[in-house]
This record gives sequence, structure tokens and C-alpha cells, in this order.
Amino acid sequence: MTLMENRTEVTEFLLLGLTDDDPHLRVPLFMTFLLIYTITVVGNLGMILLILLDPRLHTPMYFFLGNLSLVDFCSSSTVTPTVMAGLLLADKVISYNACAAQMFLFAALVTVENYLLASMAYDRYAAVCKPLHYTTTMTTSVCAGLVLGSYTCGFLNAALHIGDTFSLSFCNSSVIHHFFCDIPAVMALSCSEKHHNELVLVYVATFNIFFALLIIWISYVFIFITILRMHSSEGHRKAVSTCASHLTAVSIFYGTIIFMYLQPSSSHSMDTDKVASVFYTMVIPMLNPMVYSLRNKEVKSAFLKVKSRLVTCGFAMSLQTCQGPFRDKNRLPDFH
Repeated sequence: MTLMENRTEVTEFLLLGLTDDDPHLRVPLFMTFLLIYTITVVGNLGMILLILLDPRLHTPMYFFLGNLSLVDFCSSSTVTPTVMAGLLLADKVISYNACAAQMFLFAALVTVENYLLASMAYDRYAAVCKPLHYTTTMTTSVCAGLVLGSYTCGFLNAALHIGDTFSLSFCNSSVIHHFFCDIPAVMALSCSEKHHNELVLVYVATFNIFFALLIIWISYVFIFITILRMHSSEGHRKAVSTCASHLTAVSIFYGTIIFMYLQPSSSHSMDTDKVASVFYTMVIPMLNPMVYSLRNKEVKSAFLKVKSRLVTCGFAMSLQTCQGPFRDKNRLPDFH
């Protein structure tokens, strides 16, 4: 039997999901993930809308934040609706092509976020350490180049992993011990020799992760050196608070990614991977708008401004609707 014949035997996969052992958890988990996804959609799309509407947020920092929000929204939408559909309908079958598409999109978006985080760290370095040269350092072309480079690396990385994973034969089992088509979980199903493929996964993931971490690490070393040289206590407090929030989110993101991808699939505990995967597929996209933006005074001010504008417009439209018939019939009250 040829390799192509082996591969064509599997036309769909079965996702065991999170509740393969306890179906009674389906409804609570569905409600939890629905809440998380709703907050994710509102938070990330709301952040993008604020950045577009308020000219004060048209700066390099918020340009990166807007792209991060877009990536978080897309990555969560790639996985979470499928998980919720499986919990609600108990239909966890996914076609071969749909599995490949989900894997490609998620791998691409996670890699884009990886490099966006590095770009944001460099942006903070330029703002804190080189404030007088910030506008000439973080020009429009530089920011666009960093974001475009992040997306290019993401989609090239995803294409490499898709080819690496789906070049394997799947002839023994089509049951994926996961709630989405993640690379290690799908690779573990292969009945062919996959040592080379696992090495490709580990080496490429290692390069992507540690290259971005190196940029983040170097940026923050210089930032902390600059903070220590500051004489203003207010400057100390503001800089440390900003860095602490960013580093917390970075630690969660990279800690989970390193745990998931920098070990051979044969050494994975699928149940442990499921729990860890919930963080970077659902929780982190929900938290990022709050961690990076909602604590920011400029974002709060922009939100209040847009809210006030919407309330004013709504009141004006309501008043016009209510008074319209009276104007038409000359029945406005006369107070003179």
C-alpha cells in the first residue's frame, strides 16, 4: 500500500474535546467558553474601534496594539466556536481539510502574535530609552515593516508546519485527543516514522520563540537600566507598572507555548496539554485587551469620549424622532 493510499484512508477526524470522560460538564463548559468568547470579541473589536476612531491613539504603540487585538480575535475565533459547537451539539467530527485549515490559521496567528510581542517590546525600548529620537526611530514605514514582517513569518511558519504534519500517514486512528487540530495532537496519530517531523517542529518553534524572546529580553534589560537611572519616583512607578503588565502576559504566553511545542509529541500528556491549551487559545486573547490597554489612561479617555459621543448622538436622534411629528403638525408647545 502506497503512502498516498494510506493518507486517503482518513477523510475526517474525531475531536475528543474536553469532556470525553465527563459529559455532564458540557453545559457548564459551554457557558464558560461562551462568556470568555463574548468578552474576547467585545474587548478586541472594541479596542480596534477605539484606535480607529480616536486620533490621539494613532501612534506606533496603538498601531501594534490594534494588530495584536486583531490577531487575538482571529485566533480565538479559529478555535473557540468549534469547541462550543462540539459541547453543544456533541458533534466533534471535523473533516481532513477543515482540520488542516484550522491548524494553518492557528499556527500562523500564534506566530504573528509571537513577533508582535517582540515588536511591542522594541517600541517600548525606543519610547523609554530613546525618547528624543522616538519619532524618527518608529516611523510609519518602520512600524508597517515590523507588522508586515510578523504576518509574513507567521504564514510562512504555518505553511511549513502544515506540510510537515500532513506529509505523514494517518492509517491507524483518526481520534484526536484534543479539542482542536493542534500540531502535536495530530502528529501523534501518525502511523509512519515521524522523528524527523518532530525535530522540524521543535527546531522551528525553538527559533521563533527564542528569537522573539531575545528581542524582548534585550529591550527590557535596557528599559530597566533606564528606569534605575530615573530620578523621578513617578517615572519609576509608571514605567515599572507598564513593564510588569506586559511581562506578565508575555510570561503566560511564552510559558504555555514552550510547554506545548518544545518537546516531542510522544512525551506529551494529552490531558495536560488540553488544560494548557485553554490558556493560549481562549484565556490569553481575552486578557490581552485588559492587560495591555484597559489600564491605560489614554484608552480610558478615548472610551469615555466615544461613549459620550454615542450617548449624545442617541439622545439627539431620540429627541428628533419625538419632536418630529409635532413640528410637522405645528403642535409644538408655545411657552411665550
